[in-house]
Parts: sequence; structure tokens; C-alpha cells
Amino acid sequence: MKKRRVLVAKVGLDGHDRGAKVIAAGLRDAGMEVIYTGIRQTPEAVVSIAIQEDVDAIGISSLSGAHMTAFPKIVKLLEQKGVKDILIFGGGIIAKNDIPELRKIGVHKIFLPGTRVDDVVDYLQKTLPD
Repeated sequence: MKKRRVLVAKVGLDGHDRGAKVIAAGLRDAGMEVIYTGIRQTPEAVVSIAIQEDVDAIGISSLSGAHMTAFPKIVKLLEQKGVKDILIFGGGIIAKNDIPELRKIGVHKIFLPGTRVDDVVDYLQKTLPD
């Protein structure tokens, strides 16, 4: 079985990264390779890192309310570069009313506050190809 590679990203001015670090550690503990971008990344940097690192998935953490700008920008940049095989998921403080629109543009899954790390791990293990 192929070892899954996941990029965990913090986009924009959001400086709170505790949740992203918890998810990154949980994915690592589950045997995945994790690349953590650190805080205050641009969508362009996230896409560039994802392509360079040949990741299977990008997890975007958003607590600042910028998810309706940052997530679509990342999806669009990936499309512009012809990248179609990276699964995009997100988490953080995201309005439930925004989730259908995010899913429509290509964000596969949104995890809200209170989600267990095991649920994220399980989702990725079941969703990413072997």
C-alpha cells in the first residue's frame, strides 16, 4: 500500500494553528507523511508546495472567516495547473451554510469544530486511493 502524503495548510492572516498541528500529528501517527506549511501562507504557495511534494491531499485550516476566498482560490489554481488528483478537505470555523458551495467547487469534505482526529484519519484512509 502506498504511503499517503498530506499537506496541512494555514492560508491568509489566520495565526491560530493549534487545530492544524493536532490534525497533522494525528495523520502522522496514523502512518501518513505530513507536510505542514506553517501559518500565513498564500494560496499560490500552498499549491506550489502541494505540487512539489506530490501530495495526495491538501487539508486547509481556516478560523478567520476567509474560507470562501482561500478555498476556491486553491481549487482554481490547481485546476489552472492541470492538477486533478489532489483531494481537498478543510476544517475550522466554517459556516454550515457555506459547506454546500465549498463542496460544489471541489472541496471534498469539511470538518467542523469538535471533529475527532480519528474521523479525519478514517475519512482519508477510506477516500484516498491505495
